[in-house]
Amino acid sequence: MKLTQTILKQAKAAVPALAAVPAEQLDRALLCVADELEARSAVILAANADDVARAEGHIAPTMIDRLRLTAARIADMAAGVRSVAALPSPLGRVLYETDRPNGLHIRKVSVSLGVVAIIYESRPNVTSDAAALALKSGNVAVLRAGKEAFASAYAIVEAIRAGLRTAGLPEDAVNLIEDTTRASAMELMKADGYIDLLIPRGGAGLIRSCVENATVPCIQTGTGICHVYVDAAADLDMALDIVNNAKTSRPSVCNAEEVLLVHRDAAAAFLPRLRARLIDDRLAAGKTPVELRCDERAFALIGGTPAGPDDFDTEFLDYILAVRVVDSVDEAVAHIRAHSTMHSEAIVTADPAAAGTFINGVDCAAVYVNASTRFTDGGEFGFGCEMGISTQKLHARGPLGLPELTTYKYIVTGNGQVR
Repeated sequence: MKLTQTILKQAKAAVPALAAVPAEQLDRALLCVADELEARSAVILAANADDVARAEGHIAPTMIDRLRLTAARIADMAAGVRSVAALPSPLGRVLYETDRPNGLHIRKVSVSLGVVAIIYESRPNVTSDAAALALKSGNVAVLRAGKEAFASAYAIVEAIRAGLRTAGLPEDAVNLIEDTTRASAMELMKADGYIDLLIPRGGAGLIRSCVENATVPCIQTGTGICHVYVDAAADLDMALDIVNNAKTSRPSVCNAEEVLLVHRDAAAAFLPRLRARLIDDRLAAGKTPVELRCDERAFALIGGTPAGPDDFDTEFLDYILAVRVVDSVDEAVAHIRAHSTMHSEAIVTADPAAAGTFINGVDCAAVYVNASTRFTDGGEFGFGCEMGISTQKLHARGPLGLPELTTYKYIVTGNGQVR
C-alpha cells in the first residue's frame, strides 16, 4: 500500500505540468478518459461486485443502491465526463479589467486552485465526476473513497489514469488514496502545503469531522434534510407527483425529501391520497412502502407512526418521511429555518404571494417552486456533474461545478511605474 504522504507529494509535483496543459488538450484527455471507462466496463463491474458482496448485510439496502454500479451507470459516468469536456473552460477568464490613472493595466483572471482533494463514501460514480471536474479546471485530484467502494474506485481510477496516458497528460493528475482508515482522512484534513481545497462528501459525521479538524481550506457539503411544503393553494395532483418523486425516486441521496409540511386547509384532502400513493400503491406494486412519521394532526388524519422528537432533524436516507401539518406558509418557513440543513427546499403552490414568502424566507442553497428537490444536481443544473452540494455560503453554494474549482489572480502590467 502506497503511503498517503507519498501520494500527496506526487500530486503536488504534478501541479506545474498540469498547469501548462492547454484547454484543448485537457478536453481531449477527458474524452480519452470516457472511452477508457467504457472499454473497462467489465473490469469495473467485477470490482464493484466484490464491493457489493462485502457490503451486503452490513449497510442498508438503500446504501447498497448507492454503491452498486451497472453497465448503464458506467455509461452515464462516461457521458458525464464527455459533458464536462464540452463545457467552456473556466480558466483564463477575465473577471475584471481596468486602467488606472497612473497607467497600470489590471486584470483579474481565473486560475486553477492546484490540488483539490475529496473525501467521499459509498458512491463510486463520484470518482469519475470529481476527476473530470478537477481536470477540466486544471486541478490535480486526490480522491479518497470509503472502504465499501475502494475496489470500484481503484478500477475507475486505473481507467482514468490510462486515459491520461493516452492523451499525454501526467497520470499523477488523478490520485487515489490507498489507506481507507480514518487516519488517512485525518492526514488529508491536515495536509497543509499539499492540498489547496478539501471537499468532504458524505454523512454528517464526516462533515463534522472536517469542520472540527481540517487545517486546510474546506467546503461543507452534503447533509440534506430537505422539505417539501404543500400550500393551501397547491394543485394536489402536482403535489402528489412532486412528493412521490422527491421521496422515492432515490431516497439514499442528499437531495431526497425527508420532511413534508402540509397546510391545514389542504391536509384533509391531501394526506389520505398521499398515504395511498406512498404506501398502498407501492405495496400493490411490490415496492418498499414509505413509513410516514406523523405529528399529532397528521396522525389523526392518516395514522402511520407517531413522530418522535428527532424525526424532524434526521436525514433518513431511506423510505421514511416525517410529516407535519402547519397553519400557514409563515409557519412552514419558520419550521424550515429551525430544522433545515440549508440544502434544498420546495413549495407547491399556485399562489404567487405564498411562493414569494417562501422564496424570501427560506435560507438554503436551492429553493424550488412547484418542482422536486431531486433536481439539485450538477448534471441537472447544466454543470456536467458536480463535486458535491455546498451548504455553506462562502466561496461556493449549491452544486459545485467548474467555476467553484477555480480561484483568481491579478495580472498588473506597467511601463516602469514606481510608488
